[in-house]
Amino acid sequence: MGSQAMVKSENYDVLVVGAGMIGAAIACAMGLKGIRVAVFDRALPSAFEPDQLPDLRVSALSYASEQILKNLGAWPYMEAMRMCPYRRMAVWEKLHFPPGRELDKRPNQTVFNAADIQHSQLGFIVENRVTQLGLLKRLEEIESVSVFAPATIASMNFKGDTPEVVLDDGRKFSADLLIGADGAQSRVRSQANIRLNTREYEQQCLVATVEIEGGLQDITWQAFTATGPEAFLPLPDINGKSYASIVWYNLPENVQKLMKLSDSEFLEELSTTFPKELPPLVKLHERGFFPLARRHAMNYFTNGVVLAGDSAHTINPLAGQGVNLGFQDVAWLSEILINAFQAGEAPGSQDVLMRYEKARRRDNQLMMSAMDAFYHVFSNDSAPLKVLRNMALGIAGKSTPAVKEVMKFAMGISGQQAELAKRH
Repeated sequence: MGSQAMVKSENYDVLVVGAGMIGAAIACAMGLKGIRVAVFDRALPSAFEPDQLPDLRVSALSYASEQILKNLGAWPYMEAMRMCPYRRMAVWEKLHFPPGRELDKRPNQTVFNAADIQHSQLGFIVENRVTQLGLLKRLEEIESVSVFAPATIASMNFKGDTPEVVLDDGRKFSADLLIGADGAQSRVRSQANIRLNTREYEQQCLVATVEIEGGLQDITWQAFTATGPEAFLPLPDINGKSYASIVWYNLPENVQKLMKLSDSEFLEELSTTFPKELPPLVKLHERGFFPLARRHAMNYFTNGVVLAGDSAHTINPLAGQGVNLGFQDVAWLSEILINAFQAGEAPGSQDVLMRYEKARRRDNQLMMSAMDAFYHVFSNDSAPLKVLRNMALGIAGKSTPAVKEVMKFAMGISGQQAELAKRH
């Protein structure tokens, strides 16, 4: 990963703060074009062990994200670890009659099937660590990229002509542009004085990794309830055993109660509450929860500094689109920056960075608003709204053209695409 010898001050073309999925992907895209990049992170993930149980943090990678990772050369490393394709996705609202018993037939169910649009799958469920490790493996092969990790940033200076990073061991780094890919609590965003539009949701998200009976699944589903969706994500088989990620949105007080239950009580609660599609549960391996918030940076850049991924926006994880929006940021930002370098433009200039903001803000805002609409429409018990939304789900289930368009939108294959997101 390039030289990491002790030096007083080093100049690069671009500095990237954060070696997570988004930061590593940006460094990869630019490094492949010979741009000199330095990446900083406090720690790197532990090595992959094939027998290790699945991590709690997983993402549903869309077709567009898959193409980006393939074009960067990280996908083969990820495939060599593990991932799970899903070919179908079912969505419905739980209706109870009599109270307490879910209806057997679902006139309000919509099923998205990859075969309907001539695709072999809708996407892949991949552990975040697997994606990050695949990208870091690829970075090892790119000479123009240096990864400094574990590294602690003592200070960042954005007031001079060029941004500067100083590590706690005294090493200094400068570049024409600094990219903040350091997550939702971004220090780069905060130090660049980029303000944030934030809205907390009433629900929290509980995630659990479970061992299941019945073999490898190829369907993911989401059932809406008044307190939030109940979702199932298939995971790869490990040593002949099958696993799944369970996502349970609920009110904070209910999440706290669920987290306090013993493992067997929690599995019992899952089995009795979740839809009948839930396979028999063998064992609980891990559970955790996090609050839900929508955040959007008021602007994506300032002098010599630009944000990407969760540093710029976080979204309700309802449809699993957060990481896919981040990879779209990667595709557009790297394309715009590479074009600027090749044209002799200053990459940190307002003109260049405004092109990126124009390419991404509207699409990110659109997806945020769509997820907000879903959240508000389904997270209440208003009788008229319930009738309307179930009519809409029923109609959508029978309207093949509408279903196909929704699939293409979720897979990132509708609208204008950056070069990196296209199949080559």
